[in-house]
Amino acid sequence: MLCAGPAFAAEPEVIISTDPATDALQAQTSTLETVDVEGRRVRREPASPRFTADVVDTPRAVTVIPQQIIEQTGATSLQDLLRTSPGITFGAGEGGQPLADRPFIRGQASANNVFLDGIRDTGGQQREVFALEQVEVIKGPDSVYAGRGSGGGSINLSTKRPRLEQFTNVSLGGGTDGYLRGTVDWNAPLGETAALRINLMGARGDVPGRDAVDYDRWGVLVSAGIGLGTDTSLTASYYHLTANAMPDYGIPLFTKIGVRTTPSGVLDVPYDSFYGLTARDYLTGETDAFTLDFQKRLSDAITVRNVTRYSETLNDYIVTNPGDGGNITNNGVALIRGTYWMKRGLKSRWNPTRTLANVTDIFGTVSVGGLRHSYDVGVEISRERNSNASWTVATLTGSACPAPLTGLDCTPLYDPNPSDPWTGTIVKGVVSTNLAETVGLYAFDSIAIGERWVVNLGVRYDQYSVEGTDATGTIAAPVYTPRNGDWDFVNYQVGVVYKPSRNASIYASYSTSSTPPTIAAGDQNAGNGQGSGNLVNVLLEPEETTSYEIGGKLSLFRQQLLLSAAAFKLTREDAQIQIATGVFAQVGEVEVQGIELGASGNLTTRWQVFGGYTFMDSELVRGAFSGINQGDPLANTPEHSFSLFSTYTVTDRVSAGGGVYYVSKSFGGNQGGAGGGANRIYAPEYTRVDLFASYDLTDRATLQLNVQNAGDEQYIVRTNGVHHADVAPARSATLALNIRF
Repeated sequence: MLCAGPAFAAEPEVIISTDPATDALQAQTSTLETVDVEGRRVRREPASPRFTADVVDTPRAVTVIPQQIIEQTGATSLQDLLRTSPGITFGAGEGGQPLADRPFIRGQASANNVFLDGIRDTGGQQREVFALEQVEVIKGPDSVYAGRGSGGGSINLSTKRPRLEQFTNVSLGGGTDGYLRGTVDWNAPLGETAALRINLMGARGDVPGRDAVDYDRWGVLVSAGIGLGTDTSLTASYYHLTANAMPDYGIPLFTKIGVRTTPSGVLDVPYDSFYGLTARDYLTGETDAFTLDFQKRLSDAITVRNVTRYSETLNDYIVTNPGDGGNITNNGVALIRGTYWMKRGLKSRWNPTRTLANVTDIFGTVSVGGLRHSYDVGVEISRERNSNASWTVATLTGSACPAPLTGLDCTPLYDPNPSDPWTGTIVKGVVSTNLAETVGLYAFDSIAIGERWVVNLGVRYDQYSVEGTDATGTIAAPVYTPRNGDWDFVNYQVGVVYKPSRNASIYASYSTSSTPPTIAAGDQNAGNGQGSGNLVNVLLEPEETTSYEIGGKLSLFRQQLLLSAAAFKLTREDAQIQIATGVFAQVGEVEVQGIELGASGNLTTRWQVFGGYTFMDSELVRGAFSGINQGDPLANTPEHSFSLFSTYTVTDRVSAGGGVYYVSKSFGGNQGGAGGGANRIYAPEYTRVDLFASYDLTDRATLQLNVQNAGDEQYIVRTNGVHHADVAPARSATLALNIRF
């Protein structure tokens, strides 16, 4: 619920833009501003024209994380960056979910609600931040903005665009744990109305505190624009990312030995224990995206924007699951700690996704009958083709299992060896496919009634269809089961804003969201904590989410600081649950209510703050017939979360600060048995501290020091509640030289 404020001391205001249509949209009302890496004042607002009012006058919680925060925090991934936005957690890659970004917003799994420049960013990915201008987080049901969704909210990634100016920014960094990272951001005008911008990134290193877990990746964003600064413009871009890593499923739970060794249920093994096999395990992610963005400004009342994107992603891995290889009982004889052995479990995925999408918006500002309308109407058309297979892995030679375990591929539970020898075969299994098609029609209007009132309206109609085959069996004898479904749903939002002053607002809003069944297009919305069964043979209706929200926003100190507060209640109904043995129905219900507080901007010309606090009271209102988790809080939904990143300009050349992040305990699942009821697993509460310092060597060269997890806090980031818990990185330090040409 934050809007990014000025990141540095105030300077004489200079607003430079290359897009008159965007200027017209942004000039509608006052906005909070910030300073970019070129020292220019720019507006920090959601980039989509669907936001017909600025953040202060938008009746819902919206966070805009600017490039300054991306750079100052030393974030290199989306998961790193979203730590600065309280109320967002990440789920583990288990239980049919891919090893990829799985954000939870207001207790709802939102991995399928990640967008790139306003278009759904499909496929399982672990996203980088080198090519991002800002990140926008919209809280609450937002199908009116985004179409199908989980109901918790969505995340939009805004990429860097070409500008009509010459600049080059280079960053070279090194640090502990083999950290090396370099980025280049080069922009050059090509005449009076054209420009070319190239962003490059290369990085490698080890994960601090995790034996044998390393990564390397490289990426490029090339974008060119013509007609910039005129009424007609066209921007074309190509984005590529290749990421290789040793995948990490963390450490096992007490269910491995049947005896709880910690209150949380996470097994008391050393936190640097790694159970994977470096000779076998791997994680490869690839992304390619081509985008064309055309804009034509006809007048203040009408601007047309059309965006087309074709993208391909690949999520490919074999990973050791330390809690899924079978329990160790030794025929009921108690074993001493040093003699526990475990058989390594295994998960795998081969998941390419191809998407073709086109979005057209017509937006502008008109006055009718004495009322000022800021509107947007549009249409979205998309096709998403998703393939999915597992790898069949046979171990030929490896570490032998002691009695009573049999076979190969075993390791001591309390002292695993990732360098164990291994040879075997890896064969792709049968491939399931899905084709999802979407047609969405939407309309938004912010109606200014005098100087005190704004009515915010939005409605969207979606036609969503899926066809494909679920493949089982073997390559030699595959079994294909056809699946298909069609859904139509309408969602809307209604908000009223009262403005006691130009830079303050008090609002109330109501919004809805629809979540169709998760058989399509790599949607990753399962695991929302409903304890649901699997209705693969039933054509389900969409789950429905509704939310009420009231709040206020206040811009202070000549729009240098934005304060915000909101209270909300979210209800999700029609979730599929088991109501009797072997009988399922769509009668599940979850509820999340809470408050959010935020502060963003400058307290003084030298003191910058960016942070907030979220309280969430979540409950599984109606779950499986056994009632084992009914009344429990939802998975991945901590009651309290707090973040504050702050910097202070000590002298004209020296800045210092850091971040404090607190998250209360978070349960790992709403499953019964080992994962639920009296044996529930949770990630304990933690407080993490990061440090930041920078020194200007010259007007164009800066040294930046980041110490992540400075207190070397040992904590669990998340647990799936059944098999494993993911360990947070240990303390690390990086030093970067940032040069501006």
